Amino acid sequence: MPRLAADAFRSKNVDLAADVCECQLAALADPGSRRQLLLRRADALAFGGKLAEAFDVYRRASEIGRLGPAHLDNLVQYLSDTIRRRGGRERRKGEEAAGRQPGAGGSYGDLSCRICLSFLFEPVTLPCGHCFCKKCLDRDGKDGGLPLLCRECGGSSGPHHGPGFRVNVVLSNLLAKWFPKLHRAGQLRREGNGLYGGKETEAALEKYDQAIEMAPMDHILFSNRSQIHSTLKQHKKALRDAEVACRLMPHWSKGHVCKAQALVSLGRKEDALREYLVCLSIEPDCRLANMEVHKLLGDLLAPVSDQVPEHISDYSTPQSSTAHIKNTIDAPFQIFSPRLLSSESRLPSKLPDPEQSESFQGKCQGRPEVRKLDHYLTLKRKLRSTEDKSKEEQQKTNKEHKRSKFEPAEGSESADICDPMDLECSLCMRLFYEPVTTACGHTFCLQCLERCLDHNPKCPLCKEEMSEYLVQRKYCKTVLMENLISKYLPSELMERQKIHQEEMAEFSNLNKNVPIFVCTMAFPTVPCPLHIFEPCYRLMIRRCMETGTNSFGMCLGDNLRGFADYGCLLEIRDVKFFSDGRSVVDTIGRRRFKVIQHSERDGYNTADIEYLEDVKVEGIAEQELQSLHDMVYDQALVWVNSLKAEQKERIEGHFGPMPEKDSELQASPNGPSWCWWLIAVLPLEGRAQLPFLALTSLKDRLTGIRKVLLFMAQSRHR
Repeated sequence: MPRLAADAFRSKNVDLAADVCECQLAALADPGSRRQLLLRRADALAFGGKLAEAFDVYRRASEIGRLGPAHLDNLVQYLSDTIRRRGGRERRKGEEAAGRQPGAGGSYGDLSCRICLSFLFEPVTLPCGHCFCKKCLDRDGKDGGLPLLCRECGGSSGPHHGPGFRVNVVLSNLLAKWFPKLHRAGQLRREGNGLYGGKETEAALEKYDQAIEMAPMDHILFSNRSQIHSTLKQHKKALRDAEVACRLMPHWSKGHVCKAQALVSLGRKEDALREYLVCLSIEPDCRLANMEVHKLLGDLLAPVSDQVPEHISDYSTPQSSTAHIKNTIDAPFQIFSPRLLSSESRLPSKLPDPEQSESFQGKCQGRPEVRKLDHYLTLKRKLRSTEDKSKEEQQKTNKEHKRSKFEPAEGSESADICDPMDLECSLCMRLFYEPVTTACGHTFCLQCLERCLDHNPKCPLCKEEMSEYLVQRKYCKTVLMENLISKYLPSELMERQKIHQEEMAEFSNLNKNVPIFVCTMAFPTVPCPLHIFEPCYRLMIRRCMETGTNSFGMCLGDNLRGFADYGCLLEIRDVKFFSDGRSVVDTIGRRRFKVIQHSERDGYNTADIEYLEDVKVEGIAEQELQSLHDMVYDQALVWVNSLKAEQKERIEGHFGPMPEKDSELQASPNGPSWCWWLIAVLPLEGRAQLPFLALTSLKDRLTGIRKVLLFMAQSRHR
């Protein structure tokens, strides 16, 4: 029977589990076994949604012995899961009613830190491109050892997580200029925290009072001031601030913890239980909330003594405590009301001062928080309806209402404040395009930073070492910076994008201004590995990859013109980077070309080119060509097989084995691939190989190869 009950509970057949336990109770006399069975039945009833019966059974179990945390785990799990499910639905409705994207965190939109959900203060940019408050990252990284993970995308902090996180200089200055009040509130909060840590509580309270005047919509300020009030034993004020924090940010677990602590201090433990349960529904791993919920439930379900404290006398019977806990489950959903999150029910720009009369507090106690807010909003709407406004004033009001509350410069036109110069790259002196932020906190255009690192693996401004980034080659764009540019400087961004697209179109043209690597001979279908270390060629290779062509020309050097008039187009197959900026590029030859015009760009050579193809022949000429081809191929095989084993192994390790004959002799515009392989491995100087590249007659090329093979055969016999 016990096993049957356990199996039924695990399979979520809670009704059967409860019935089995009830049948077993009649046959048990041992108190310990009876309590164990009562707890199982209570858990089954709770998960079956029969809370009234469940609490009655829990109380019967507590009469045998006080219930500890382990006994109440299932009950706590059920309560928090129920709140989470219902709260999730209400939250989605609220977000839809407010016109926000589901899951968007923070009351400041893009300017919110996704950890504290408050306005970004001293923003730090992680390698993944997301920004957080420096203090939030420092707090999350206190454990040390493991890399910090981004709360937004789960990416690792990587090289940023070293001696300390560095503030994004450009973004910090920008937010301070565009949002001076919010930035000043952050400074006051930091000063207040310092004073509070130094036991100067009154001075800390003063700083927080000033900060709230600057930023009356910041839930962090109210939460922290609530803690200060608690330290000063001003528990009613602490509760009031905690309630405001919960209203401003309903899905912030710390706000509900603050409120619960204030309620406990005021002796309202049942209301505190509700807040701790809401906290667990938001953050299931919160140790403090979990511990307090177990403690409060244990007290509430404990046997009633003769001397009942006055503040819990109303819940001294099983019926009253059951009803109250059921209300505890239902009440939290009112904080997720869509009305609370809708644009029509925003909190006033100046919240009620804590020093107001006690009548405000009296009205608040024992009521759901939303009723106070709805009452306030109703009065506010009535006052608005009685105001006599002209049509012009109404239009102006509507326009201001639609305008984002986070638009720069309160009361000023954004065009006057959003100066494009605030978002200029210090290297190219143009608007940031694909901005990336280094570990030292400096921001540059992606391409500008890469070009600087081609010459020196250090930050262009502070000269901090950046060798690790040269190896990883993972530059993620600073998301917030891009969002601010697109939102406040759309026309400037469009112009910048247009310039970039024109540059990319020019770089991707494989007929005009084709990049030329002046080094050695290269041939179609033949691999050509390269060691890149010069800054100009680092830039050239990167541009080839950015445009998607993955191609550049290879020419032999020329003393008069810089490079030869004939070359081969190479395709990049793979690139391996090193910490000092060097790279090994694996390429293969594709097409031959003739240089029409020599030129130069950004330190490397370019050329206008035209591609070469073999002239096809037919009839008797084709038959003669086939005979010549077969004869020369056989001669080539003889020469290759005559090589020493070590020589042959080195050649095949570099160029691969000799290709087989092509099924169609004239199928490729470059001719048979074995010809180019043989020309590449024959012991000829570059100047002797170059004429083969210029030939468009396969017959002439085969004749030339035959002459070289005959000469080498004769030399071997001498």
